[in-house]
Amino acid sequence: MKTVTLSTLQACKRAGETFSCLTAYDATFARAASDAGIEVLLVGDSLGMVLQGHDSTLPVTLDDICYHTRCVARGKGTSLLMVDLPFMSNASQERLLLDAGELMRAGAELVKVEGEAWMADGIRELTRRGVPVCAHLGLTPQSVYQFGGYKVQGREAERAEQIVADARTLVDAGASVILLECVPASLGRAVREAVSVPVIGIGAGPDVDGQILVMHDVLGVTHGRTPRFVKNFLAEASDIPGAFRRYHEDVKARRFPAEEHCF
Repeated sequence: MKTVTLSTLQACKRAGETFSCLTAYDATFARAASDAGIEVLLVGDSLGMVLQGHDSTLPVTLDDICYHTRCVARGKGTSLLMVDLPFMSNASQERLLLDAGELMRAGAELVKVEGEAWMADGIRELTRRGVPVCAHLGLTPQSVYQFGGYKVQGREAERAEQIVADARTLVDAGASVILLECVPASLGRAVREAVSVPVIGIGAGPDVDGQILVMHDVLGVTHGRTPRFVKNFLAEASDIPGAFRRYHEDVKARRFPAEEHCF
């Protein structure tokens, strides 16, 4: 397989083809996911919940993210490596730039940041300095307490229009990718049609350009309530590599997400 780059994802969008993304936190699982064809790996701050046992992503530090980024970078194969900026990395432009630089030195090839249109200046400065950015909209887990819990975003027409407008603003500022979490399928489609860059969805319906899930959810080891947009792919496979392949194949064939996984 050829190494996946941002140009690969752009080519998928132009061709109307989907691509698969999956979280990874160590070299072994990163290699297994890459060998299964997964195009994008994410070192997500979700590690705070699935690895560290926290109730949210907020306790995750920059050192935590950098450690797992270095691990995944050693095993990522041909996949593109996207990495989360942790909580409060966007507290100031100086901190944003410094923290993003640390992630890039650790092996990140695309840096993901949460925030709405107000992040435009920060994204503009990052891209000026050669840092590719994925802008995360919709349900942004670092704002979970402000939202009052993990709730679907963009159900109301005004809020949906604002998310589309924010996506346009952040792409104009230089974002190379948009990630939409936990929004109605109609909004996922609207954002994809509104911007020129690839749109990745998690609980954003079938009509975005790429799909992402947390690895532990794909393997059926979700703790607590299972989100609607999750599917246990290990239940249909004989082993973990097979589960990764099934997920990748179902995304590519647009079998996943199905209607029951959408809002």
